[in-house]
Parts: sequence; C-alpha cells; structure tokens
Amino acid sequence: MKLSIERAALLKAVSQAQSVVERRNTIPILANVLIEAEGEHASFRATDLDIEVVDKTVAQVERAGATTVSAVTLHEIVRKLPDGALVTLTEDGAAGRITVEAGRSNFSLATLPREDFPVMATSEYTANFAAKASDLRRLFDKSKFAISTEETRYYLNGVYMHIADAEDGKMLRCVATDGHRLARIDSAMPEGAEGMPGVIVPRKTVGELRKLLDDDDMQIAVSVSETKVRFATPDITLTSKVIDGTFPDYTRVIPQGNTRKLEVDAKDFAKAVDRVATVSSERSRAVKLALDEDRLVLSVNAPDSGAAEEELAVAYGDERLEIGFNAKYLLEIANQVDRENAVFMFNSAGDPTLMREGNDTSAIYVVMPMRV
Repeated sequence: MKLSIERAALLKAVSQAQSVVERRNTIPILANVLIEAEGEHASFRATDLDIEVVDKTVAQVERAGATTVSAVTLHEIVRKLPDGALVTLTEDGAAGRITVEAGRSNFSLATLPREDFPVMATSEYTANFAAKASDLRRLFDKSKFAISTEETRYYLNGVYMHIADAEDGKMLRCVATDGHRLARIDSAMPEGAEGMPGVIVPRKTVGELRKLLDDDDMQIAVSVSETKVRFATPDITLTSKVIDGTFPDYTRVIPQGNTRKLEVDAKDFAKAVDRVATVSSERSRAVKLALDEDRLVLSVNAPDSGAAEEELAVAYGDERLEIGFNAKYLLEIANQVDRENAVFMFNSAGDPTLMREGNDTSAIYVVMPMRV
C-alpha cells in the first residue's frame, strides 16, 4: 500500500480515530487504526468494540492495500508535521512496518495485520432518517450535562433518544437525568423516524458525535435499531452500540403543578450564582434562594470558609419562598439558556423545580432542591 495525503485531511481523520481508541488496552489491535486505500480515497477506521468510527478522505493512491498502525502514535506524528505538508504512507508488508514521510521527516512504525482488526458487524436498522446537524447538536448539547456518572445505574449513563408525543404532535426527544437534575429537549420529528425504537446513546458516543455536528447545514443520516445507532455524514460514519437497559419513566418527575413563577436574566443569574458559590463548601456547594416580590437574594453560609450574599432584580409576584440548590446544578442549567430570560417554576422548598427558556417548552429542565 502506498498513498499520499494532505496533512490537514490526514490530521482530521486520525484525530477522530484516536479519540475513539481506549488508552488502556489489553488487546493490542484495538490501539490501532485500520487504513484502507483504494481508488481515490483512503479510509481510517478505529473501534473500542462499542463504538466504531470510519473517516473517508481523498488521497492519491499509488498502490491499493490495507494495514493497521498505532492510532495515537500516527496522530502525534501528523500533529507535529508542518502545515500544508504532503504526507506519504508506504507499507512494507514483509517487514511489518509502515513509513510516514513528509518533506525531510521520515518515520518507520510497526504494523499489525489488517485481518486481526475487528470490524463491527452490520446491522439491520429499524428506522433510517436524515436530521439537520444543528438540530442534533441542540438535542445532545443541551441534555448531555445531566448524564449520570454512576456506574451502578448504567441505564442513566447516556442520552435517551426517542419519539414522544408533545403539544405540537410527535417530536424527536432527548432526555438525560442523574436523579438530581433532568434535561428534556424536543425537536421536530424528521421524516422516516416514526418507527424508531427508543435508544440510550452512551456518553462516549455523545462526545464523539459532537465532532460531526459543526456544519449547521449538514444533513446527518441517522439509523437506529434496538442494539445500535449510526450517524453518518458523506465523510464520517459513527456506529455505536446502545446501552442495554430500560430508561426510567422520566415523565413522573417533571412537575406539572408548580405555580410560583420567577423570571430572571439567565446570564446575570448564572454569574451571581457563580460569585456567591465561591465561598461554599466544596462538598455540598449549597446556595440558598430567598424570593420576595420582584427580588431574589442568593446566599451561601459556609461555617468553615465564610458567607456571601447577592441581590438580583427579578420578576416574581408570589408569596415568599426560601429554597436551596447545589450551585453546580443551578449553573449548568442556567448555562443552557440561549435566550435572555430563564423562567423558574417552584412549588415548595421540598419539591422539584422546573426551568425553561421564556415561554419555550421545547427545552425544559428539572432540578431537585437541597436542604440549606
């Protein structure tokens, strides 16, 4: 195999590949990227047995062929090469080496046979549809902060993507929760998604998918089955197993009867929470909200480190309320707001609080209070 490829295109392909590869591997071949060259293209494939990514790019192929080489080492080499360099990859099958040449630089790396590389089995997909990159980015970006990190509740270690009934008809919905906070984001249901099974997309896959979604106008081909999900652009295909578990009935924790309404500038609120939380104890990071007519006082009282208080002008017309929250959770939710105003709906100091952006109900968040 011999091919030449522009450094920027090669760097993009091996960056995607090496981020999928697990650093601590007991199976040597899984640390490698499979390079396949044919016609006018080269493809770079990497897997951790749960996720597989294939990046296809234009290359000058002198001799077709395939081999595998350390993804991390190849990425480091290409990253350090000068901009605009033309990189030539030449495989010597007999010696089990691949040569990487660019200008005066020359590297010789060990290879492993392509036959040993595990390729993810193809799957019959129940639903195939196209979605705009900007829509998918919003769905996953606004929900991923609430993914649980508790390994024992493994079914919460991802984003639950499914079709749901909403006021405006059927929606493509993403939900994530860790039991303390919840994010529920809706987007118009794409054509062809009707029969899609609900799947839990793992945290790592959500992170890798984000790299495919930067171009707003790009259409992403989405395929879903009971066990796998695939996202594809013309150049990159990301296939992942889904979490084998049942996502809990999240609708039960979304409060319906909260009537006390607080309207506040989201950016001002986030900055104020951040400031007063500076003195909170690391363990609880508790911040107290005291609400009175058109007035909100944020306060922290940490016996070990001190106290802080800040007042904000807000729109609030209900009876006085004092309620405490974990500052980190409040900040993460406030940072999801794209519009000016965040609307909080309270019931009592012990009940979950609902937050949305203005009157928009396509993105809602729930946060559990804590005693302060």
